[in-house]
Amino acid sequence: MQPRPLGRTGLQIMPLVFGGNVFGWTVDEAQSFRLLDGFVDAGFNAIDTADVYSSWVPGHSGGESETIIGKWLKANPAKRDKVLILTKVGSDLGGDRKGLSARWIAQAVEDSLKRLQVEQIDLYQSHWPDESVPYEETLGAYATLLKVGKIRAIGASNLSASQLRESLKVAREKGLPRYETLQPEYNLYSRADFEGELRELVVAEGIGVITYFSLAAGFLTGKYRSDADLSKSQRGEGMGKYLNERGFRILKALDAVADRHGAKPAEVALAFVMAAEGVTAPIASATSDSQLQSLVKSASLTLSAGDKAELERASAV
Repeated sequence: MQPRPLGRTGLQIMPLVFGGNVFGWTVDEAQSFRLLDGFVDAGFNAIDTADVYSSWVPGHSGGESETIIGKWLKANPAKRDKVLILTKVGSDLGGDRKGLSARWIAQAVEDSLKRLQVEQIDLYQSHWPDESVPYEETLGAYATLLKVGKIRAIGASNLSASQLRESLKVAREKGLPRYETLQPEYNLYSRADFEGELRELVVAEGIGVITYFSLAAGFLTGKYRSDADLSKSQRGEGMGKYLNERGFRILKALDAVADRHGAKPAEVALAFVMAAEGVTAPIASATSDSQLQSLVKSASLTLSAGDKAELERASAV
């Protein structure tokens, strides 16, 4: 397991990122600490979160995930130098606490730094496009944060090829920092938005790619195979869209490849993303020790050309 360069940030990232969306949602603080310890002790070094996690939980307002990570870092000061903290700004936190204006970025970064209990965020990402704010304003705000050392690098999430291309043009013409990473949705089921023009652009520009929903919110674990399975977890409500002929075809191929490798479907699905052209590392979450061990195993699973071809055929639209 070798680290990979994260775009032109100068940061080195292991081939798997822990998704912090579960902290304060489906796992409590104590279990979050155990999972973080296990992840870092296994040799991985990147944790992804956002200021909005987990605002969707009744009684929450956002920032709960960052707060738990911050408490873990404070309890484990020696591990701060071993991990990269990736967080995001821009999601709607209520009122005027949203978007990518210079005003909100300046406030939001301070809030995130306080919750995370760090002096510097390693990768600060625009969570969603904000068409109400010019790229020049957003990138200018990031330039200020980079200059004073509150962040080390910037990235974006959920940008289309045309949006990313325009942001790069503005950065180049105005002498502003550019987005060095992109966080798109990408997995065996959802391939079309990344493969093609967007992938060609990030490869040509040397932009790092950290994929989210790398397991299709859990569908590619094989846990959900019928309507009766949808009640198995809090995420089951969103699984119905995958229960179709194509989804079942993908699960069948995952089962076949997993059987050949003595692995689990989730491990194969993650290995597929790790090996995909243009991808630096997928994000994946775990809520139990057994799930964490499965994530760890996925990073050492090498798929053959035949394996990848079989999975590509099964997931073709």
